[in-house]
Amino acid sequence: MSNSQSCVSRGILRGFRTIVIVALVAMIGSAPSLVAASSATAAIGTTYYPVAGAGSTWSANALQQWIRNVFDNYRWKVTFDDSGSSAGRQLFSQGTVDFGVSEIPYQLAGSDSPDPRPTRQFAYVPIVAGGTAFMYNLVIGGQRVTNLRLSGVVLAKIFTGVITKWNDPAIAADNPKLALPGVGIVPVVRSDGSGTTAQLTSWMRATYPAIWNAYCAKAGRANCGITSNYPIVSGTAFIGQQGSNGVAGFVAQSKSVGSITYVEDSYALNARFPVAKVLNSAGYYTEPTASNVAVSLLAAVINKDSNSPDYLTANLSGVYGNADQRTYPLSSYSYMIVPTALEGSFTENKGLTLADFASYFLCEGQQQAEVLGYSPLPINLAQAGLEQIQKIPGGNPKNKNVSSCNNPTFSPDGTNKVANDAPQPQACDKQGSDQCLTGTGGAADVVTAGSSATGGVGSTGAKAGSTASATSATEAALSTGAVSTSGEAVGLSSASGGTPVIAGVPLNIPGRGILVPTVLLMTLAAVGVLLVMLLPPILARRLSTAAPAGPRRARRPSRIPEMFGAAEVKNPNVKVRDFFRKRGRAVLQRKDS
Repeated sequence: MSNSQSCVSRGILRGFRTIVIVALVAMIGSAPSLVAASSATAAIGTTYYPVAGAGSTWSANALQQWIRNVFDNYRWKVTFDDSGSSAGRQLFSQGTVDFGVSEIPYQLAGSDSPDPRPTRQFAYVPIVAGGTAFMYNLVIGGQRVTNLRLSGVVLAKIFTGVITKWNDPAIAADNPKLALPGVGIVPVVRSDGSGTTAQLTSWMRATYPAIWNAYCAKAGRANCGITSNYPIVSGTAFIGQQGSNGVAGFVAQSKSVGSITYVEDSYALNARFPVAKVLNSAGYYTEPTASNVAVSLLAAVINKDSNSPDYLTANLSGVYGNADQRTYPLSSYSYMIVPTALEGSFTENKGLTLADFASYFLCEGQQQAEVLGYSPLPINLAQAGLEQIQKIPGGNPKNKNVSSCNNPTFSPDGTNKVANDAPQPQACDKQGSDQCLTGTGGAADVVTAGSSATGGVGSTGAKAGSTASATSATEAALSTGAVSTSGEAVGLSSASGGTPVIAGVPLNIPGRGILVPTVLLMTLAAVGVLLVMLLPPILARRLSTAAPAGPRRARRPSRIPEMFGAAEVKNPNVKVRDFFRKRGRAVLQRKDS
């Protein structure tokens, strides 16, 4: 090779080395910024990974609708098993699920179960408010009763087996316009661990302790505290059913006349069944409408100690005795239990999905609360919830603030619009000799004819075909809804055209731009790949063209044919062994036919 050719080759190699060195220097120079960027974004997930939860049937209808919404709008995959509040708390504690949902917190004061807090780090996030309703199946003269009224003491006696007939004088006193039948009362209670059961027993324990304690003693319970598992005394008419859909489905059957159960109002709306109006401290019989629940929860005492493990849980004693005329005594809200540390199988990508899902239901999701049979959270609970989800590792903090939250209870000055605008009860709902005939719950459009000696349609403040103003929005939205006993909020539609209920205003999620150092690193990597692929062929070509011309070296004959003793074929340069030239033949065996 001549000196000029050698110089060309060395020049090409030096150029290649120079390019590689420059690329390495650039990468090393950008390393600090890459490390800094990685550290800054380490707490934020990069991919919306599926998350799974379990728990409350009380809030399941709302949760399942929100899960459909976020999947349809954003393709976030969230699954929820409505196996009951007790199961939700236990599964979260075990690390089996990413989040739990419950109406009661761990280690509830006054509970009959220790229910210890998990070693897993967690926080409570309010989900949605609502009322524990009393769905019933009662018929008078072949017509379904839709305007039943019950005082608190009567309810306590029904669910402790003290009152066993519908024509009991105490029930008759609550319903002056109804000639109640002498059929037996069948209380349908939850057979599984339930937050709804805990809500009911908490209310009875706080307001009618003597009645509740006597029943617990009769059931053989040593501790007559708040319980998630309803005690059933053998030999009574009590029937246990699993899940909210189980108790609601049982009562909705035509053969279940005389039955009554406790369930979230949403299930009665889906089944198009009435719920009892309950007497409040102001002397009015009210039902668990969104506005009544919102007013009631203003008296809840919320734990505002951010250092407490029970932060954002509520003491509802003030709700039970709230003196406002619009209140519903058994109002409450449920909690999502979320992780605050990367433990077990919980990752930052899961945290990204869970935090954004929680942000959605605290804001846009609350727009559907009333239609689904719940009450939207007031601003104080929504704001505190947004602060709680900041603790979820992997969540994007930019999406979590009240300024861009479309919760329907917020007003420009920060007041609770739903509570301020809630209508007053009708005069015929006041305790006394009068009684409204309009229906309630899922049977709001069905009027009950007065059947007492002094009754009659039109003799009260409500005329045939009218509906209660407090439930007008829900009635209109459910006027074409289908009966559901599956526990899922399906078939909800508008009164005008059957348009399915869809998500509210979508949550605007800021785009995740690629960092400049990342772009630089990607560019350098691409350049390096191209150099590795292109330069060697170019270099080889240049070297081959620079080589001096000369006689071609004779090819050495191959000794492979000799080694294998091959026979000649048409191509003298190719030898194959004789046995490779023989054609095989498959013989058909009789057994293969």
